[in-house]
Amino acid sequence: MSDRYAIDSHKLIYHPRRVAQFLDAGDDWEKMKTIYPLYVEISPVGACNHRCTFCAVDYIGYKPVRLPLGVIERALTEMGRQGVKSVMFAGEGEPMLHPEIDRMVMAASAAGIDTAMTTNASILSDAFVERALPLMSWIKASVNAGTSETYSRIHQTKEREFERVQANLKRMVEARRQGGYSCVLGAQILLLPENAAEVERLALICRDEIGLDYLVIKPYSQHAFSVTQRYQDIDYQGYAELQSQLAALNTDRFNVVYRENTMKKHDEGDAHRYNRCQATPAFWAYIMSTGAVYGCSAYLLDPRFEYGNINESPFRDIWEGEARRKNFRYVREELDIHECRLNCRMDEVNRYLDKLVKQDVQHINFI
Repeated sequence: MSDRYAIDSHKLIYHPRRVAQFLDAGDDWEKMKTIYPLYVEISPVGACNHRCTFCAVDYIGYKPVRLPLGVIERALTEMGRQGVKSVMFAGEGEPMLHPEIDRMVMAASAAGIDTAMTTNASILSDAFVERALPLMSWIKASVNAGTSETYSRIHQTKEREFERVQANLKRMVEARRQGGYSCVLGAQILLLPENAAEVERLALICRDEIGLDYLVIKPYSQHAFSVTQRYQDIDYQGYAELQSQLAALNTDRFNVVYRENTMKKHDEGDAHRYNRCQATPAFWAYIMSTGAVYGCSAYLLDPRFEYGNINESPFRDIWEGEARRKNFRYVREELDIHECRLNCRMDEVNRYLDKLVKQDVQHINFI
């Protein structure tokens, strides 16, 4: 099944200079501290208007806090100067709830940073369509059912939200067409027992009624801190028939990305996992709606992974500071990788880096 955006893999291979810098640094903090993340996830707000049954960050509490525009504008400008390549607005809340999200996107673009968003797409402002959409690389909507009834049960919201989401996505598709924008528009569904029978229906809606570029089908991943535990024992071995059915829906303009590799890893568990996280704290970062900067989104609110706060300090001081140095040592020397979230965002990156660091394949010079 086509995956033209490498969603079920990774793209670190396209940044050889940053990887070479990382390999050269090794255990040397003075070298490591100046390696800035390629990718940063930013949570503009802590609040969310949905309460999805699978929400990984339910433990944070959906607090009504938000990043001040001026603070994030300064941080983005600095991040761009230091070599950050991309930001994704997402996080522990719904990013479209921030009244100035369009200006955040504009600030990232002005800083030379590629910009994306994951959203439930139930909210869409005129300002966002007019000012932000033309500047973005991609937007992916979380749509976890193919009918309004199932959607309302999983998202724990009103049934009419399902139609509203479709209308908002159609509006962005039409605005892109009229403006000739390059922003890729897609959706994703977390495959659950409640929605498995509706995946094909959703794919047809995305392709034929909305006009999206892709639909991603991804597996659930249990967060160690989550309040919800209802899907922790889910098994994906019985969905081979669904995968073949969805493959028939691909066209030149629409792709179903069935994350077979990620589902396989989910069912395998820790059997074939690396022993150390290499991605943290080098290649990515997370900024909470409170302004707190973390080295890993699977450890939000864990002080071992908190480096500082952009409301109080420049991003450079945070990234090159003492808290990140301590985390660098902790991750390399003490962190038990089996405590980490299975199939975390950096899993494929870590599998790639693990091979580079270990070099346990013989005769590597015979390329």
